[in-house]
Formats: sequence, structure tokens, C-alpha cells
Amino acid sequence: MEHKVSTKWTEGLSFESDVSGFKVAMDAKPEVGGQNKGPSPKRLMLSSMTGCTAMDVISLLKKMRQEVTDFEIEAEARQTDEHPKHYDKIHITYKFKGNNLDEAKIKKAVNLSLEKYCGISYMLGKAAKIDYDIVIG
Repeated sequence: MEHKVSTKWTEGLSFESDVSGFKVAMDAKPEVGGQNKGPSPKRLMLSSMTGCTAMDVISLLKKMRQEVTDFEIEAEARQTDEHPKHYDKIHITYKFKGNNLDEAKIKKAVNLSLEKYCGISYMLGKAAKIDYDIVIG
């Protein structure tokens, strides 16, 4: 299956991508010549990864009959100083709230997502060490 996006230059270092009919703005920070009209492509990639693993985790926990009432993921990535600048370490924090949540089932869902189902974490894992924490509360 092929996926296609198109990205159009708007001005300066600002671009707009058409992703399945959704418009996504991208830009650089002013200190590197941008106007800060949108997130950087690297940060969008990080956001894509958290969205990918979040969808997996929620889907898996639903199948495991876990009652999640609130869920959030935070990701912090360390960028190299040398070119091509890339993330070499990514730390993900999964935050859950719910009724009678089973920590073992949550850990299993997170591991399945990161190791088997989330293609974005798979790709990023080729360049970066990915680790995580789980917070239930």
C-alpha cells in the first residue's frame, strides 16, 4: 500500500502539507530563518509517533477490557549536534487514569505497540534509542 502527501512552499521556510485532505503547516523557528507558523518537521514526526503508539495502546487496552478514562503521552527527544541532525534518543511517558487498571496489561499493550504494531516507532528505532515510563494515577 502506498501513501502519498504533497507539500507546498508558502513563503520563507513555511510549508503546507496536504495529508489525506487535511492541511498541516510546518515552519522553522525565527533563529534559523523561519516565522514559527507551525511545528518543525522533526517535531511533527515525534507527534506522529506518539499518535501511532497511542492508537495502538488504546485499541489493545480496550480488547483487554481495561477501563481507561484519561490517557496522555509525552515524548522527549534528544537531537544530535552534527548534521544530519536527528533524534538519537527518545523517551516516552505514557500517563493513564482509569478504573481498576492492571499495570501488567498496560505494559504489555505498550510493548506490543512499540515492538510490533507502531510502524513509526519501528522506523525511528532504527536511528534512536527509544525507552519509556508508565504512570498510572
